[in-house]
This record gives sequence, C-alpha cells and structure tokens, in this order.
Amino acid sequence: MTGAFITFEGIDGSGKSTQVRMLASVLRLRGMDVVQTREPGGTPLGARLREALLDAQEQVDPLAELLLYAADRAQHVRALLLPALAEGRIVLSDRYADATVAYQGAGRGFEPSLVAEVVALATGGLQPDLTLLFDLPVAASSERSRLRAGNGEPSDRLDLETDHFHTRVRDAYLKLAAAEPERVHIIDGSISVEEIHAHVLDIVIPFLENRGQWPEMKER
Repeated sequence: MTGAFITFEGIDGSGKSTQVRMLASVLRLRGMDVVQTREPGGTPLGARLREALLDAQEQVDPLAELLLYAADRAQHVRALLLPALAEGRIVLSDRYADATVAYQGAGRGFEPSLVAEVVALATGGLQPDLTLLFDLPVAASSERSRLRAGNGEPSDRLDLETDHFHTRVRDAYLKLAAAEPERVHIIDGSISVEEIHAHVLDIVIPFLENRGQWPEMKER
C-alpha cells in the first residue's frame, strides 16, 4: 500500500510543530507506522543545512537561501520521503515545498516561475496528499516570537524578519489555500492547542478513512 504524505505549514509561531507531534502520537496509538520529519533538517545532511540556514548570525544571500532549501528538499525527498511512502508509512512533515513558495517566493520576492522550477527540480514532482495550514495574524506571530525570546529560546533568522515580510508570507499561504482547497485546509492558529488538535483530527481521520488507512480499534 502506498503511504500518505501530510504536510504542516504556517508562519512562525502558528503552532504547527506542536500539532505534528500531537498527531503523530495519536496515529502511533492506533498502531500506524508514522514518520515524523521536518524541513529543513529531515536528514543528516539537512540538519547541517538547517543550522546554517537558520543561524541568526549568518548572512545568507537570498539566492543562496533558495538553493540551499532546494538542496535540503532534494535530499529529503530521495533519502527519506519516497522510501517511506513506498513502504506504506504515514509521513508527517513540518514544512515542505509550499514554504518555499511563501518564504522565498513571496517573502524574498523571487519570480513565481523561478520558484516553481526550483521546487519541481527538488521534489521530482512529489506533492503532499494533504496540507494543514495553521493561519495566524502576523501581530500574534510576532508576540509569540517575543515571548519565546523572553523565555530564553534562541531566535532564528526568520524570526528576526520584519512584519511586512511575514505578511507577504502569510498572504502567499492563503493564496495557495484558495488555489488548492481540496489539498490545503486552513486551521485557525489563534485558538487553544487542544481546539486546534481537535480540528486536525476532524480533517485527518476522514482523509485516512477515505484512503482505507484508518485502522479500527479491535474490541478487547
């Protein structure tokens, strides 16, 4: 059986990483074989690229950034995602190609045609089966970043971008969702973690049921 590829997207502070962990836990309790990964950093090579890409002290040229994300994704797709999906596993990825469209395309201002070419080259055409977009106002995202910094969590390069940058990114994500409503589902990232998790399950369980991949719990 072919696996399922579910991606989690949203601007910084939207809570997507927490929801990846929570969904992975639910699926594993159901006995499902889950791969939990992220971009950048889902492979050993990607982990090294992530360190350079997100280092707040590193000055990364925008074109170099675009290409480094593509290199991370090319390795991720071929070394982890395709083998896992071929084995019938459920793959949950914290960010994927939509992030490049939003951050490097809209955020950095690269032409959509160039971004599309780079994405196609890196992914080899692999697209998510389902994408959950956690939407959050930019002001709330900035406040969450400030709170994390106040609690001693290090800020990365994207955290330090302007609100105008993050507004362009958010708008691009919403445009993607409008263009592909069957794949991309918007979830309000401003509500409680528990409420968000409930919305995630309301989307993911029927999705897996329709694919014949949601196991029924056996009676004891």
